[in-house]
Amino acid sequence: MPRKMTINMGPQHPSTHGVLRVILELEGENVVGSDMEVGLLHRGIEKLAESMTYQQIVTLTDRLDYVTSMTNNITYVMAVEKLLGIEIPPRGEYIRTLIAEMQRVVNHMMFVGIYAMDLGAITPVFQTFRDREIILDLFEMISGARLTYSFFRVGGMREEIPQEFFDKTKDFNDKLLGMIAEYETLLTRNRIFRARNIGVGVVSKEYAINCGLTGPVLRASGVPYDLRKAKPYLMYDKMDFEIAVGDNGDCYDRYLVRIKELKESQKIIAQCLEQMPSGASNCEDYKKYKIPKPFKVPAGEVYFSTECPKGELGFYIISDGTKSPYRIKINSPSYINTAALSGMIEGALIADVVATIASLDIVLGELDK
Repeated sequence: MPRKMTINMGPQHPSTHGVLRVILELEGENVVGSDMEVGLLHRGIEKLAESMTYQQIVTLTDRLDYVTSMTNNITYVMAVEKLLGIEIPPRGEYIRTLIAEMQRVVNHMMFVGIYAMDLGAITPVFQTFRDREIILDLFEMISGARLTYSFFRVGGMREEIPQEFFDKTKDFNDKLLGMIAEYETLLTRNRIFRARNIGVGVVSKEYAINCGLTGPVLRASGVPYDLRKAKPYLMYDKMDFEIAVGDNGDCYDRYLVRIKELKESQKIIAQCLEQMPSGASNCEDYKKYKIPKPFKVPAGEVYFSTECPKGELGFYIISDGTKSPYRIKINSPSYINTAALSGMIEGALIADVVATIASLDIVLGELDK
């Protein structure tokens, strides 16, 4: 009978996706207990936000999950817009929907490449990063940045988008299904990849619901819950797409759900481009909310959330009627999904811990806010 020992896995970046410290209790190579320490990257974003104006906070949202900066921007500004009681024109909502799905594609491409690399496959990361660069070029065209964009504003967006952006987005989207097929050729039916994933890190439907999991991790366990369908926002009620759902809740299903979501995002992007109306993108009172002019938000509170690539991202804001929020709290999917990790790896092998952490697609920037 092997003796028990306690080891630290991390905090190093490879395979733990940031400064996550995983404390494992082992019997041989079998995990019999674990604990997650998520407080090693405390940047105090929620407290910082309380000393900044509402428009300045947009720059902080970029740095939560820096792989999904655009969707972070969108979620935050929509929460503030809800407090202000303002709506943006249909063209602005279509553009937000379009860019949110492009950001989902960027996130899932990065997931597929990094996930394969965590399991020892090098080729997929070159393919997915090659394709991801095309969208980053498009985001750079409209924002001047490639990672932290700060593009969206309360009341709309920083500036109007040129027609060239839409033309090049259509060219990319027409090729997207072929790109996804390349990833699947390398991984989906690969015997080694399947052996490392099938039956590993299983999350039952009941456990997923009880832990409050969201996003692809929840849907991989067979729960068809997607805020784009359950509580439609922007133009999602006008989009024809399906919720990607798994059967077994294991690492392989979490991979497959993201592959399916890439295909559904391709459909949504095509519909946004086809249905895009003309007219203004920003609300009529947009000049009141432009940087650097601070504006006051009526006293009150709001919670608003969207279906970001990793799950439900929500902002709870309390306003005291000044130019800065009195309190702001962020409900981030990486934090919730990481909290369920101990139950997922109990009884697993050390190698399976690597696969399970990677399958959650976490970014530590939004764990400890």
